[in-house]
Amino acid sequence: MKLKIKTKHFSELNIKQLYDLLQLRSEVFVVEQDCVYQDIDGKDEQAIHVLGYKDQKLVAYTRIFKPGDYFKESSIGRVVVSEKERKYKYGYEIMKASINVVKEEYNKESIIISAQTYLKTFYNNLGFLEVGEEYLEDGIPHIKMKKD
Repeated sequence: MKLKIKTKHFSELNIKQLYDLLQLRSEVFVVEQDCVYQDIDGKDEQAIHVLGYKDQKLVAYTRIFKPGDYFKESSIGRVVVSEKERKYKYGYEIMKASINVVKEEYNKESIIISAQTYLKTFYNNLGFLEVGEEYLEDGIPHIKMKKD
């Protein structure tokens, strides 16, 4: 089943959508990955939110920033898929939709991400290449990756 993708600026999110995206991010990044960090970082208001629904349930999500808001280039972050839905490859679907949003909204091809290192191959398959060395972000190994 293909995801139904919705793209929203922060001001367009309704309370249910905001609650669902924060719940999904917390479910994966805080609980599943056992990482205590400040997910609600004050940057959601600047972002475009890409929401992936399966049967009216939010199962995949990213947020996108224009050049200069997070990195010098456009960026995609908080890439997340519900654990029980990963077998359907929704990560690829939500990322391809997000890459398209960057092209449509900002007319940019170059995208930077801060990827969890164990997902390098996933991002390589989407055209991202490693830039620099690994680093720790909230105690989890990450690497900067770029797509041109």
